[in-house]
Amino acid sequence: MRNNESDAELAGAAPARSGTVQAVERAVDLLEAMADAGGTVSLSHLAATSGLPLPTIHRLVRTLAGRGYVRQQSSREYALGPRLVRLGDTAGRLVGVWARPRLASLVDDLGESANLALLEGNQVVYVAQEPGRHSMRMFTEVGRRVSPHCTAVGKALLARMPVDKAREILRHTDFVAHTDNTITSLEAFDAELEKVRAAGYALDEGEQELGVRCVAVALDGPLPAAVSISGPTTRMTESLLDSAVPKLHAAADALVDALARQDAATA
Repeated sequence: MRNNESDAELAGAAPARSGTVQAVERAVDLLEAMADAGGTVSLSHLAATSGLPLPTIHRLVRTLAGRGYVRQQSSREYALGPRLVRLGDTAGRLVGVWARPRLASLVDDLGESANLALLEGNQVVYVAQEPGRHSMRMFTEVGRRVSPHCTAVGKALLARMPVDKAREILRHTDFVAHTDNTITSLEAFDAELEKVRAAGYALDEGEQELGVRCVAVALDGPLPAAVSISGPTTRMTESLLDSAVPKLHAAADALVDALARQDAATA
């Protein structure tokens, strides 16, 4: 026995009914806890949030650091490592391919550009887009990373989270004013998230780019993603929003169902 927990216990299997390996589950839990905290944490923070013994956390983190998935900083805190970038980019592209037919249906129904975005750490990354059918349309580069405070997808994702988790992400957010409409204070953004929770959808009213309006809905499932449509303010009228919101909810629900079927097929 070492540090109150043997290596056999650390690597031992979870109950047979789950068919999972406990050490892998714990390592993934720690990576997710680091991401939830903004990407950089102390071992004591991981112990407090994960409920795992500190010696167990130390061995898991040391193993992850050895593979480049975690790195130790000069402050002795640990940060997510560079090898995760390759995994995230590849996974994001695959998610985009999987979601593209639903985005294409939104474009067929609504005419405006449709997007899928994921929350990675304290940023939003666009992983798929289907361009609108108008000659003048919005274009967002796939792979682009933006702050959540100035986007409809960011608002939708944060509003769906527990308040304390959203607050942790916002503590690592620079409220840069991209336009005069951008929300630049935590207090004002908290009020905006309450509006999003009540309405069931989020709006970007020219907060990232003047003349552009966007409406977004978060997926109600394990994937931290949101779908949106965006277009010029002149075309993104209240009438179009009334039509768009239920279609976005339907697309989000269909994506969650498809993901659940995939998970069931591989279980």
